[in-house]
Amino acid sequence: MTGKTLITIKGVKEGLVFLLDDQCDFLTLLDELNAKLDKHGPQFNGPIVHIFIKLGARQLEENDKERIRAIFRRQGNLLIQSIDSDPPMADPDLKPVPTLHTVTGMVRSGQTVEYDGHLLLLGDVNPGGTIRCSGDVYVLGALRGTVHAGTEGNEQAIIAASLMRPTQLRIADVISRPPDEWTSSEPWMEYAYLREGAMAIDKLTSLGRQRKEVMLFKGV
Repeated sequence: MTGKTLITIKGVKEGLVFLLDDQCDFLTLLDELNAKLDKHGPQFNGPIVHIFIKLGARQLEENDKERIRAIFRRQGNLLIQSIDSDPPMADPDLKPVPTLHTVTGMVRSGQTVEYDGHLLLLGDVNPGGTIRCSGDVYVLGALRGTVHAGTEGNEQAIIAASLMRPTQLRIADVISRPPDEWTSSEPWMEYAYLREGAMAIDKLTSLGRQRKEVMLFKGV
């Protein structure tokens, strides 16, 4: 074994903090912990001492934590208060899941609503009303106003409505205006999306074929 210190003990107001190395083999760490307590056992005699275990970046299952507790139980006056690991570091390649905002009501003329994430509107968007979202917009009602989805440049955003009769639609930087693009009179829910840089429309039931992965929402 190298001369590297695997266990550091620090005294705090509440008791003792054991800082355990998070890079070494776990069994090696247990051996070192046994040896340290055997060596310093006489120093720990006396009143109850509260112990706080810090594992660093090491993540342990409950059975391994119990192995640590068993070592300390040999010293009758050492009482473990906590065994903590540092929070896992966020994966820089992992994209955050957009929030889904659910709103009930009507967007009236002259009114503008803005959200970071996706929006599910249970109501109508009247002419002169505006919605702006960084994600998708779903209108369970009549869309007769203006909607801008993907406001931060997300070209994968969509705009869906039970009745698609918008004054203007915009996805990222692409703008579409009626009536040329919106001549469908079908009764099903439709959605607008970008196809090769141009606005297109399709039945909402076709969304799964366009997107290879199902969108996951985190509700609020």
